[in-house]
Amino acid sequence: MTAEFTSIDTLVVGAGQAGIAMSEHLGRHGVPHLVLERARIAERWRTARWDSLVANGPAWHDRFPGMTFEDLDPDAFAGKERVADYFVEYARKFQAPVRTGVEVTRVTRNAGQPGFTVQTSEGALQAMRVVVATGAFQNPVIPPIAPRDDSLTQLHSAHYRNPAQLPPGGVLVVGAGSSGVQIADELQRAGRQVYLSVGPHDRPPRSYRNRDFCWWLGVLGEWDREAAVPGKEHVTIAVSGARGGHTVDFRALAHQGVILTGMTRAFRDGVVSFAPDLAANIARGDESLHALLDAADAYVARNGLDLPEEPQARRKLPDPDCVTAPLAELDLAQAGVRTIIWATGYSSDYGWLQVDAFDEKGKPRHQRGVSSEPGVYFLGLPWLSRRGSSFIWGVWHDARHVADHIAIQRTYQSYRDAAQRQQQDGGKTLGPAARAVSTDH
Repeated sequence: MTAEFTSIDTLVVGAGQAGIAMSEHLGRHGVPHLVLERARIAERWRTARWDSLVANGPAWHDRFPGMTFEDLDPDAFAGKERVADYFVEYARKFQAPVRTGVEVTRVTRNAGQPGFTVQTSEGALQAMRVVVATGAFQNPVIPPIAPRDDSLTQLHSAHYRNPAQLPPGGVLVVGAGSSGVQIADELQRAGRQVYLSVGPHDRPPRSYRNRDFCWWLGVLGEWDREAAVPGKEHVTIAVSGARGGHTVDFRALAHQGVILTGMTRAFRDGVVSFAPDLAANIARGDESLHALLDAADAYVARNGLDLPEEPQARRKLPDPDCVTAPLAELDLAQAGVRTIIWATGYSSDYGWLQVDAFDEKGKPRHQRGVSSEPGVYFLGLPWLSRRGSSFIWGVWHDARHVADHIAIQRTYQSYRDAAQRQQQDGGKTLGPAARAVSTDH
């Protein structure tokens, strides 16, 4: 690490959407800071997503308040490369102090003095505060039930790129959130026989009564809801911006040619078994759809809005055969399935952060991103402060709260430092820096 960066007030680890938002707010407060990114800005958007991925929200919604996608229609869905470029442009707009190609390998609290020692791939530095802006999705998770079978190609959705990447033959996609359902749809349209293992999920309408579901969740107060409904903290959401955006309909996928199954339970001797829960999972998704439609209709009536009715949104296709007579098991070889794609989520990796900031399950202890460990902050986590916290616009607002907290702490710190200098100078009157705490509160 160069001499310029051997000591910094606030270190931000990660230059994705969370780190860039954090840098903007710290800069507005005049907080000296540095953002370290082990790869490139927004690297995961470029290299940890499939080729055809687009943002799940329209361009007017999935952005920071300070800059629009000038080259896109507000209702369009930005491609993954365009999203990554957006964050590069945003960082350039306010000259964010980002150092790319530098990995943070270890953070420890200093003994007997303030701050932290940070080990990086380019040497060590000192930081008074550390903002963990790496998000919650570091390590792709493939469950332990995955078969040990060399005849099968198995990969996580993070490593899927396009249909041509896979060997010939059928594909089993495990997991039917936004990633799994979009990948299954793409593979079926490319001519593959696809089996899609469907678990519990919510499936909102892509749009309803001429408004995108992102708008509905906003006006209905859902984005700002501060606590998840018990039992639904980790339920996946099936929504898609692909092909201009559309409401995910599992029955339509089945009539299109995708074979739906219940949740994947086990593999044995080349045979996969499924739970008998497919119909219940699809019905639960229907309930979530209708609940949002009902809330939207009530909002329209309550506010006297002139939005066209959309009765077709409540119509459903007949249950396909794979729902009325679901598969209990599938012999993969006989079915010609040669690939399994695990759309089964991610785990966090905080092994490098060696401070007392985690509970017994290894999850960060924090209140709206302010850690139980003084001087440590988290950003970009689901439900950090609200339902929208892990979305692009939500992380921007969370970053503002964290930056405000840091600025306040710096004010108190300046008072303490000035008081110490007063004692050293023999009791002279405190200067403006020490009085700032009284004027800022």
